[in-house]
Amino acid sequence: MELTQRLLEQVVVLAEEQHFGRAAERLAIRQPPLSQAIQRLERGLRVSLFERLPRGVRLTPAGRAFAEDARRLLEAQTAAVDRARRIAAGDEGELRLGFISSLGYDFLPRLLRRTHAALPGLRLHLGQHPSVELIDRLRAGTLDLALVRLPVTGTEQLTVRRIGVERLVVALPEDHPLTAAPRLDLPELAGEPFALPKPGALPGLSEQIALACAQAGFTPRPVGRADDLPGLLSHVAAGLCLALAPEQVRTLGIPGVVHRPLHGASPYLETTIAAVHRADGPDAAVRQVLELLDGCHPPGGPATDG
Repeated sequence: MELTQRLLEQVVVLAEEQHFGRAAERLAIRQPPLSQAIQRLERGLRVSLFERLPRGVRLTPAGRAFAEDARRLLEAQTAAVDRARRIAAGDEGELRLGFISSLGYDFLPRLLRRTHAALPGLRLHLGQHPSVELIDRLRAGTLDLALVRLPVTGTEQLTVRRIGVERLVVALPEDHPLTAAPRLDLPELAGEPFALPKPGALPGLSEQIALACAQAGFTPRPVGRADDLPGLLSHVAAGLCLALAPEQVRTLGIPGVVHRPLHGASPYLETTIAAVHRADGPDAAVRQVLELLDGCHPPGGPATDG
């Protein structure tokens, strides 16, 4: 005996109507086939589900339990179909998202809020890694999507989508004389001590700082080093030096640190945020998140693909 969806529906409708005629009308069938289907089911179960009355039917205790279970099965079946369709559409499921540390303070939280609001059934599994490792993980298939700063190497077989442009700012001790200016030119910092990334740490930012300072005519003099942005800003908060950092560090709110924008048109004062995924075509969930990324531009504004 096969408990088909149609048979379960017949049991549930008959249990609700408690009348073969009305149940048959709801099911858009004639009454005799419905009566025969229920009789075959009862014979197969060796259980009486309905007590026949002169003007209808009444559920037996076994019938009441069976009808409740049948209703749950139908609801579960509908939910399974709906969930599969949502996953296929990218509305539900799991997505492995990698990011570099400097995007975890403002940009990533805004993306998470938008994703939770628009796709509450989609679970994001986050992993923070250097850009080189993110690219390796994408190639290996252990990441679905990565958020990086350009330039990055090794993307020949991947798709790079530019999300936005963010400028560098100067992080200063709160009592530093340069805080009196609303904005600064990079050459004004030539004689100042700097907090710089450790060798091998924050490679994109490290290269950007070196190129920007070289273009401004000086080499930054390090008095402190760190392997992440909070570490760099700790040197600044201690009053020991200044640092150049992406604009998002303003959201950290570290006591003793103030920020000033940098004046100038040097391309090294800007950094491009990008989303990277495999080139064989993003799945539905990745496409959904990519659409949401369009509304998460960094402070500098959107960037065009190129």
